[in-house]
Amino acid sequence: MLDQTFTPHGKHLIAGDWIASETTFQSEPARGPAHAFSIGTPDLVDRACKAAEEAFWSYGYTSREERAAFLDAIADEMEARAEAITEIGTQETGLPEARLQGERGRTTGQLRLFAEHIRKGDYLDRRHDAALPDRAPLPRPDLRMMQRPIGPVAVFGASNFPLAFSTAGGDTAAALAAGCPVVVKGHSAHPGTGEIVAEAIRAAIASCGMPKGVFSLIQGGKRDVGQALVQHPLIKAVGFTGSLGGGRALFDLCAQRPEPIPFFGELGSVNPMFILPEAARARGAEIGSGWAGSLTMGAGQFCTNPGIAVIATGAEGDAFVAAAKEALTDAPAQVMLTEGIAQAYREGKARFDGRNTVKPVLTTAQEGRTARPNLYETDAASYLQDHALGEEVFGPLGLVIRVSSDEERSALARGFEGQLTATIHMDAGDTRAARALLPILERKAGRVLVNGFPTGVEVADTMVHGGPYPASTNFGATSVGTLSIRRFLRPVCYQNVPEGVLPDDLT
Repeated sequence: MLDQTFTPHGKHLIAGDWIASETTFQSEPARGPAHAFSIGTPDLVDRACKAAEEAFWSYGYTSREERAAFLDAIADEMEARAEAITEIGTQETGLPEARLQGERGRTTGQLRLFAEHIRKGDYLDRRHDAALPDRAPLPRPDLRMMQRPIGPVAVFGASNFPLAFSTAGGDTAAALAAGCPVVVKGHSAHPGTGEIVAEAIRAAIASCGMPKGVFSLIQGGKRDVGQALVQHPLIKAVGFTGSLGGGRALFDLCAQRPEPIPFFGELGSVNPMFILPEAARARGAEIGSGWAGSLTMGAGQFCTNPGIAVIATGAEGDAFVAAAKEALTDAPAQVMLTEGIAQAYREGKARFDGRNTVKPVLTTAQEGRTARPNLYETDAASYLQDHALGEEVFGPLGLVIRVSSDEERSALARGFEGQLTATIHMDAGDTRAARALLPILERKAGRVLVNGFPTGVEVADTMVHGGPYPASTNFGATSVGTLSIRRFLRPVCYQNVPEGVLPDDLT
């Protein structure tokens, strides 16, 4: 059992070595002591990327069992540091212990899920067209196809998930499962959490005999560090979870490279919910209260936060709004992840307060790093004319859009941009309306729910966490679930290659 006390040393992990920089930044924890952390530089990025490329020549050709054992070892090392991870994570983010414990379980669980998945080998999508030497007018050669790893991958840690979408989170786990070394740009909101998880990965590298360059962590740094990472010629793909503005800037840099590379960015979503008439009539108030709970979960700092609810005008819609308002009024203030996120939430609220296209239902005062819920209402025509109402506000702010007919509901649905999720609340009498709505929503979102709330993403084979732009930059990919591994693979066809030369997975 490891010592569960942990004090960050504030260094970068570059190919197995802890390296300090000349300049440092101070962490800004929600509670507890601040610590100094080294600031990343383009030179450190270059060293990490070169080490990753060198590691790829061995790691990219390890067996599936070797990589699976490595993923399991990372999970084991994280669990061995469980208490220390929770302590530093709660200090830095202000998230409650139960949330960090659950997120750690999700992180280690997806590492083990990916290990199990690659052991089976189905993800390789192996295909074989046997030779037809006697075919006329031309013979067919022997053709085999398999997915192969693409090379070093850059991963940007997310602010709102210090474990599941950061140092050893989904992007890192997927890339390592595929056979790709990883260079992580740590998020400055939780550098100590990133450091202790990097220690776990370093220990797993040593115990499994993996090349040291298979993983590096670069802390802090300004835009030049992120730019150097996505533009480094040895990086072959990027995984990102963050803001629309920051993600789009990095996406453009990836596209402008001499060798363009894929940028798998999850950027922003308001995750609309549609409450259909029979459901509203039977249980509108219940749905309104449930929506308030989802809207305020984790201070609304989830990418699947359902920021918009669509419901008809009339008494049933009024009951839904009243119940949501009552539940939100009773919701306590919550600590946000960073001072910057709290400021952005205040600015988002001010954007709504300054518009004549919405009316306030519940407005609250925001103080410091805490947030309280806010609720506004508008109609479909106003929403469709005011694009800014559809921009994500990261926090517990909800917008109710009232519609007057099925046709207006459909027109509104068509007017939404790409989303991570879209939800339908329905009863049996709403089946016809739901069937009409579903073809629209499946074009707008990566996940369509019925009679639920989108906060909470199951890590499973069938999960899709992505969607049309601006929800993500690649609508054909997911950042959660075993399908996410495919982002870091490419198909290779082997024509008339002897079995003694073929990769082991094809023989």
